Amino acid sequence: MAKLILDNELIAEAFFEDACLLGIMAPLSDYHFCNLIKQDLGFDLRNDLSSEIAFTRKKREYFFSVFKCEEPNSSVIHYVYSNKCDGEYLLPEFKHLDYVWLIHGSDAKTYPVQPLIQAVRSIAGVQLIVELTNEKIKNKQHLVL
Repeated sequence: MAKLILDNELIAEAFFEDACLLGIMAPLSDYHFCNLIKQDLGFDLRNDLSSEIAFTRKKREYFFSVFKCEEPNSSVIHYVYSNKCDGEYLLPEFKHLDYVWLIHGSDAKTYPVQPLIQAVRSIAGVQLIVELTNEKIKNKQHLVL
């Protein structure tokens, strides 16, 4: 009988082929931050409970919220991940970031990222926003939905 092995690294690489990532430092609650994005930029980010990420570390469960917004007439979907939960991190290599914004879909590579970065930078409470390269993310599989 043949044994099937799931290659998480291969799955993550395929997922990120059609993605762009932004790291955001904004010490605001996830609901407040996403509400500001909706008010200022018009993205209707909704808490996607089915995509919530759960980890068990140190004999304790941690839940990282994921907010989602689909662009009309486009393949682009925006996900905003909370990077922190009670002292644990979804992406430990980016402990200084509060949120990771993932732009995903076949049109994501041509998405106008620089105007989005400028718009997010102007939101009250946002201290930093940077574009992240896939190579710098060690725990990519944590973001794969």
